[in-house]
Amino acid sequence: MTELPPTDRETAVPPGLRRRGFLAVTAGATATAGLVLAGCGTGSGSSGTGGGTPRRGGRLRAAFAGGGASETLDPHLGNLFADAARAKALYDKLADCGTDMSARPRLAAKWEPNDTLDRWRITLRKAVFHNGKPVTAEDVLYSFRRIADPKKAYRAKASLEPIDLAASRAVSPDTVEFRLKRPTAEFPNVLAAFGAYIVPAGTTTADFARPVGSGPFRFVSFTPGRSCVVQRNDAYWDGAPHLDELEFVVANEESARVNALLGGQVEYAHELNPTTARAHEGKGQIEIVRLRNSAMQSFAMKTDRAPFDDKRVREAFFLIADRKELVDGALSGAGEIGNDLFGKGYEYYAADLPQRHQDLDRARHLLKQAGADDLRLTLDTSPVAAGFTEAAGIFRDQAAKAGVTIQVKSGSKDSYWSDILDSGTLCCYRSGAMPIESHFSQRLLSGSTTNATKWRHKDFDALYQQAQSTKDKKERAAVYGRMQRRLYTEGGFLVWGFADWIVGTSRRVHGVAHDAPANTLDWARFDKVWLA
Repeated sequence: MTELPPTDRETAVPPGLRRRGFLAVTAGATATAGLVLAGCGTGSGSSGTGGGTPRRGGRLRAAFAGGGASETLDPHLGNLFADAARAKALYDKLADCGTDMSARPRLAAKWEPNDTLDRWRITLRKAVFHNGKPVTAEDVLYSFRRIADPKKAYRAKASLEPIDLAASRAVSPDTVEFRLKRPTAEFPNVLAAFGAYIVPAGTTTADFARPVGSGPFRFVSFTPGRSCVVQRNDAYWDGAPHLDELEFVVANEESARVNALLGGQVEYAHELNPTTARAHEGKGQIEIVRLRNSAMQSFAMKTDRAPFDDKRVREAFFLIADRKELVDGALSGAGEIGNDLFGKGYEYYAADLPQRHQDLDRARHLLKQAGADDLRLTLDTSPVAAGFTEAAGIFRDQAAKAGVTIQVKSGSKDSYWSDILDSGTLCCYRSGAMPIESHFSQRLLSGSTTNATKWRHKDFDALYQQAQSTKDKKERAAVYGRMQRRLYTEGGFLVWGFADWIVGTSRRVHGVAHDAPANTLDWARFDKVWLA
């Protein structure tokens, strides 16, 4: 998957790294980061035949695409899915995101805001690091201050920006008081930020050679680009894992991961393509797990320049799209149609808005009204992400039926995400899972640094600030609803689909969540997996 994190280029994944498993976090990540979003929740589905009571014991081998010498066990630096999965095994965060992208407590037993939402008190649960020392408020503050180091480029740095870390303090060994720079109703999303892991106070870069976390597994060995072995932590606060050991194996090519799974060399293979899934699904040899709603698929229209500075043209493009044809053709059917809004199935999603369908007659009428009935423009795309070039070709042909001539231009994988932030008028765009509030703040405010649609409206900004200052969740949801209705009517994202993330497992493997979008809490939850 490809997407940027919560920083100025955090959502753009460096094109050349996609085959190596870069995290998906579009609009909002660093130029070299993959798209990613954190989540929390518990999975209800499990893969494998049978079911029954979890069985203790055994070693599970999980194959991921890797990054060679760039792989790291520093949880604040990881960019790859393999890095993220290893970090989840060894460390904990204060919170994580559930299937619906709402924040769920992890090391934080509870959180409580003051009346003005600019001060939050976090109470820690009783948990210990692998060296037997308790997790304390000082560890939390040390970890966040390390991430926020202005001389470093840690992944969660932008997400922690609302916190005044100099003024924040440890009230007691198990209580942290975070003071914020402004009211932030969705502050738990900050705690769940990708890469915001807690490490022992005083941890240095050298210490990650033999890392000490508070996660479900303890470190055994690590060879970058090859293998990482961890073993069960019997003292884990959330219950000891069922597995004795877990080994992360690097296999960069999808064919290598599939063949290793089929040959019994591994029991779990991450990041399979739709063609592979179709070839093996239901055949009885391996299990295919589809993680729904893992990536938004869209076209981004720049609303600050012709022709998309006219909202009638944007509405016409909404009506040109045949979403089912795009999902079937560009995603090989591995996904579901979108409705021009981010976050289908997530908390606060405006599911009450009518599903938009292709209406070429209405599209032609709107284009004529706007004086754009002989419109010609360029659609930027790139092989940087699966389905991009296919989607561009399909939409070009759909637009031709409405009298619009589109020239498809394929850009460099290495610079695509940075190029499209400012240049061009229409481009292919993708985003990994993240809370809807984060999507607003990173991509749709006047000051957002990954605002690919150039959506800049002071009244929209004011609604966001109103939501962040609203303590009552029902009232806050109503404000988010107003913001989404505005985007649905005249926004710049033509969201045509949501792609599945696909993993394969041996039939011996049970307990793999089926309802966890990639990179949420229950994605790669190997502490809940067992072998039959």
